[in-house]
Amino acid sequence: TPFHFLCVSLLSLFLRGLKKVIVKIIGFNGFYKPIFLFRSIIISTFVLLISFPNRVNAQYELNRYLVTAAQNNPGVKSKFSAYMAGMEKVPQVGGLPDLSFAFGYFIQPVETRVGPQRAKLSIAQTFPWFGLLSSREDAATARAEGLYEAFEESKSKLYFEVKSAYFDLYFVEKSIDISRENIKILNTLLQLTLIKIESGSASIVDDYRVEMELNDIENQLVLLQDTKEEYTVRFNRLLNVSDSLNVFIPDSLWQESLILGKEALIDSIETNNHELKQIDHRIKAWEDNAYAADKAYSPNIQIGFDYTLVGKYDNPALTPEANGKDAMFARIGISIPLYGKKYKGLIRESTLQAEKEGYAKDDKLNKLNIVFEGAYKNYNDAVRRISLFQKQYSLASRSLDMLMEKYATDGRNFVEV
Repeated sequence: TPFHFLCVSLLSLFLRGLKKVIVKIIGFNGFYKPIFLFRSIIISTFVLLISFPNRVNAQYELNRYLVTAAQNNPGVKSKFSAYMAGMEKVPQVGGLPDLSFAFGYFIQPVETRVGPQRAKLSIAQTFPWFGLLSSREDAATARAEGLYEAFEESKSKLYFEVKSAYFDLYFVEKSIDISRENIKILNTLLQLTLIKIESGSASIVDDYRVEMELNDIENQLVLLQDTKEEYTVRFNRLLNVSDSLNVFIPDSLWQESLILGKEALIDSIETNNHELKQIDHRIKAWEDNAYAADKAYSPNIQIGFDYTLVGKYDNPALTPEANGKDAMFARIGISIPLYGKKYKGLIRESTLQAEKEGYAKDDKLNKLNIVFEGAYKNYNDAVRRISLFQKQYSLASRSLDMLMEKYATDGRNFVEV
């Protein structure tokens, strides 16, 4: 920016004056090279420091967009709601069976020694075998944790889409800037061509060629502006905000180096990939399901209590305490699972499902390794291309200056220009 240029210029002038003072005091010019090196280091550091806030600000803006997307995107919200619904399954499968209550009325009273039985109240509670409910809870919890990993996976994919859309916008913005710069260069060349035509040292065909190229770039510029509008809408839709919201595009992107080596990155994928974690949770859920099926093939314990209402006799032989005394009865029982075929089938099904998920995990891991190898190759290629394009840009700029100067002098090399 002009401010940065002014700051660097002032710093350079100050260091030049400092060099002259030091050389004058010391008395020999051999100190020039160290001072020049020192001045170069200071200027480079200063340029880095004044450009660093822009890069930090760009990263901050992108991180802010990622947070907004995670909070607003309906797809991510849907996955989170699915996880919360899965967690509500845990108390459902881990609760005891409902308490049973019964009331009976004797249409024809049953005569007893202390009086006729009129009605009967019963209450009972069934308790599954030890470990059954906890294993069902473990299976439901594992399924819910798998849904949470699905939520994290959807969030990671959303982050990738947001970053890709952001970088696409940056690419289009820079393409627009380059097209405008090319239009300025072609306008300059057009003026130079007209001068050459008036002086008779160039053909009118050169003017037509410049105008054709200028028209083509202007058309590309309009297309790029339309593309920017399309990409802006796509980006804002990912954030679930207004389509007309302006997107902050930095002047330059930051570069990030890989901290981990290749093998460490592969290990990190195997450990942290959300799809692999989903499969791990599904395997655990099926294993817990098999354990629960085995426990379901065990007896259930039932504890109950009966209360019988007894009427009074008109019998003076009975004492008041005994006449019409209600009866109370406590009971305990077990349910015996005689037909175990369904439980054995459920155990075999759960075991095979867990085995299937294990194969699915191996397949997913192979596919992730293939994707990683391609991405790692593309990353290394991109790093090399950054250095290559910087060199090519420098060479192309100097070549253009030389060709423009040559064309302005003798009117030659128009096609190369």
